[in-house]
Amino acid sequence: MHKSLKIGLVCYPTFGGSGIVATELGKALAEKGHEIHFITYSKPVRMEWFTKNMYYHEVSVSDYPLFEYAPYELLLSSKLVDVAINQKLDILHVHYAIPHASAAFSAQQILKTRNIDLPFITTLHGTDITLLGKDKSFQPVIEFAINQSDSVTAVSESLKEDTYQFFDIKKDIEVIPNFIDPSLYHFAEDIELRAQFAEKDEVIITHISNFRKVKRVDDVIRIFEGVQQQLSAKLLMVGDGPELHQVKNLARELGISDKVFFLGKSKRIEQITSISDVFLLPSETESFGLVALEAMASGVAVVSSNVGGLPEVNKDGVTGFLNEVGDIEGMIASVLTILKDKDTLARFKTNALEHSQKFELNKIVPEYENLYLSLVKN
Repeated sequence: MHKSLKIGLVCYPTFGGSGIVATELGKALAEKGHEIHFITYSKPVRMEWFTKNMYYHEVSVSDYPLFEYAPYELLLSSKLVDVAINQKLDILHVHYAIPHASAAFSAQQILKTRNIDLPFITTLHGTDITLLGKDKSFQPVIEFAINQSDSVTAVSESLKEDTYQFFDIKKDIEVIPNFIDPSLYHFAEDIELRAQFAEKDEVIITHISNFRKVKRVDDVIRIFEGVQQQLSAKLLMVGDGPELHQVKNLARELGISDKVFFLGKSKRIEQITSISDVFLLPSETESFGLVALEAMASGVAVVSSNVGGLPEVNKDGVTGFLNEVGDIEGMIASVLTILKDKDTLARFKTNALEHSQKFELNKIVPEYENLYLSLVKN
């Protein structure tokens, strides 16, 4: 048994992949006897109250007459110092380069003046590199924050390569992939739920995202339109975001709105994936594709774009298919290949489930534990 540690976890507390992974990591570490302190501006969506060894410290964001925008990074740095001193933290693990890694560096320097040495790990999840990295105004800060981290991890080989490409990084970056808790996905298909959306002989295609432009939700609708011309199908659209109104209109224009269900945000996506046959993810960029992995853990075949970390998650011709970004006809053909008969669909679904097991929590969490222990001085 490793010695138990007091770990400060900093993440965005929202439905995004980075926040979900950070919260699930915290839960898994808490179950192994470590003391986990979440430090963020609201309670992470996947964090349950009254979990043993897990604590939440709110970064309160007030309006200051002097500032047009509240200085979140400064407030976070102060809170990190406060929690580190009062909870006697051993290590900080921040998810996302800015503002989290830069705030962690500031906190680390303040703590040094009090003779406290607090190492911090930065985990890169994607947008901090692929989106902000292309904005030159952020570059010096991101570069500095990554290079000052005591250790850096990335969630895919693709993201590691992007980071070295966009920035002058002197640190070694270790790839520790995103993971899933298989116990969340191993439950029987909800027959009653499925019957709410589809007849017995109909297939269910699903898409889950934050409905931003980068997710290409228009493509999802157009792919589904092509598929439903060939066979009887329904489409479940899960999530919310800026493109939602536009996609609803597109479904109406194409005359398929009676076959498309917009379900809003859901904390229990495994219930929805359990009734799905094919998962669509035609994104422009995807550093890992956690939602595709979650679908695969429910035994759902995936048709996705061939970008970022997706080829590491979705094995072409095995767990589903990869197509070029924007290749709507190619994706229609991929979906139809998977759905051409029951045996083919069953094979893809089985392969998806089996491949997802490589990303099980109990295989990945020890990699983080070993990293923490290598940085914490006894």
